[in-house]
Amino acid sequence: MAIFKGSGVAIVTPMYENGEVNYEKLGEILEEQIAGSTDAIIICGTTGEASTLTHEEHLDVIKYAVDKVNKRLPVIAGTGSNCTETAVYLSVEAEKHGADAVLLVTPYYNKATQKGLIHHFTKIAESISIPVILYNVPSRTGCNILPETAAYLAKNVKNIVAIKEASGNISQVAKLMSLAEGAIDLYSGDDNQIVPILSLGGCGVISVLANIAPKQTHDIVATYLAGDVKKSCKLQLEALNLIDALFCEVNPIPVKKAMNLMGKEVGPLREPLTEMEEANAAKLAQAMKEYGLEVKA
Repeated sequence: MAIFKGSGVAIVTPMYENGEVNYEKLGEILEEQIAGSTDAIIICGTTGEASTLTHEEHLDVIKYAVDKVNKRLPVIAGTGSNCTETAVYLSVEAEKHGADAVLLVTPYYNKATQKGLIHHFTKIAESISIPVILYNVPSRTGCNILPETAAYLAKNVKNIVAIKEASGNISQVAKLMSLAEGAIDLYSGDDNQIVPILSLGGCGVISVLANIAPKQTHDIVATYLAGDVKKSCKLQLEALNLIDALFCEVNPIPVKKAMNLMGKEVGPLREPLTEMEEANAAKLAQAMKEYGLEVKA
């Protein structure tokens, strides 16, 4: 059974102006996501600025989310690292804190061979008993999980059950699904490819867009899974202009700006990320208005 079907939000980590984590605000946006029909919470991923959280903050944020959600939705913890032992540590602790699954990004900077990826992911998965979602985003990590590698892991490591695919390469995804023969659940890691991924057997999306449009993102998937492909495609296409604006600068710069424009007060970014360029912020605000979102700022 899939960890979730539908739209999982790759949720931001709200900050105070001094850069500390704003747990009160995190609680508010978690409640808004649950009320907005989101199907799962992905905490401490790329969008959550996990790379600039200390290990202590990282685990505190995971624990807070698990306790706040309180089993109403699956909570999936980003615990990947380019250091295998660090990823093991974070994953073991996330399981202790009650996470329903972990999301493991490919090793970045030092990268790895395909053999290295097999060893890396296998060791982490075998250190825990909860499900593992692989995260393939070569544009950010410089490391691509080949279809043969992902299929091997899904067939040979019992709790590696899914992959978040953000390679942007539909041909690669199709090959993976052919090789995996039903052994792996597929989630889109790109908001502009939700419907294409669903058409290849996907069961949902891990979404940035859902931070500001949770119900709309849920509906793209739910409509498709209910059999109305034409309507789902229409909803996907209607969101493309906003999705483009959300990625005109590196994630999560635009989505945090968007949430602040909506009055959600999620605060600043941690360096080296900087505030959005004014021209891009104006483009984002216009795209939000055109999509029907309220812009207060």
